[in-house]
Amino acid sequence: MIKQGVEPNVVTYTSLMDGYFLVKEVNKATYIFNTIAQRGVTPELHSYNVMINGLCKNKMVNEAANLFKDMHSRNMTPDTISYNSLIDGLCKSGSISDVWDLIDEMHNRCQPVNVITYNSLLDALCKNHQVDKAIALLKKMKDQGIQPNMYTYTILVDGLCKNGRLADAREIYHDLLTKGYPLNVSMYNVMVNEFCKEGLFDEALSLLSKMEDNGCTPDAITYQTLICALFENNKNDKAVKLLREMIVRGLL
Repeated sequence: MIKQGVEPNVVTYTSLMDGYFLVKEVNKATYIFNTIAQRGVTPELHSYNVMINGLCKNKMVNEAANLFKDMHSRNMTPDTISYNSLIDGLCKSGSISDVWDLIDEMHNRCQPVNVITYNSLLDALCKNHQVDKAIALLKKMKDQGIQPNMYTYTILVDGLCKNGRLADAREIYHDLLTKGYPLNVSMYNVMVNEFCKEGLFDEALSLLSKMEDNGCTPDAITYQTLICALFENNKNDKAVKLLREMIVRGLL
């Protein structure tokens, strides 16, 4: 571009940074960001969002937080994308306590908290064995008029299962079915996995049939979960039958 006399603009550089992050070239993305001012280009909100998201995805949350502070020092107002990227990074790094302050800041700055914000926090709470807080957060979402999506429910059901709360997980699962929610394969896989762990193989196999009845096609993970569990528990005939079915479906 430069050789042809075309000067790159902020969109060009931001796209380049985004591309470097996609291929895990964090240093190159950071170098571009740190030097674009010298090239006569001023970073925009989207440039910061790409950097914050990329750094968080590469577990460089402190660096992302510093950039977030830099936005404030430049009188640049972070948007919901900025907050969500940093919140997700903090949640995945286990810094849940810092997240509540950011959510309060979002409210104070009139930046809308959305389902993506809460999904990150729900996931962190479940992984930190705070499922009761996760359930309370789901209620708070609804009270604020934020509609949970299927990913929200999958996070919660998975968290309940992994924390030994199968009865609660079942209750949510059945409630979703009763209300006609179109369950996705991830939700079914969570339940199939938990039934297998509990040794409830008939229920797991029954769920495999119900998936298709409800318009959801099992994937390779569904079959692998069932087949491995059946073989491990000497239910070889059933495992082989599913293995053949998996091959016929082109999943192996």
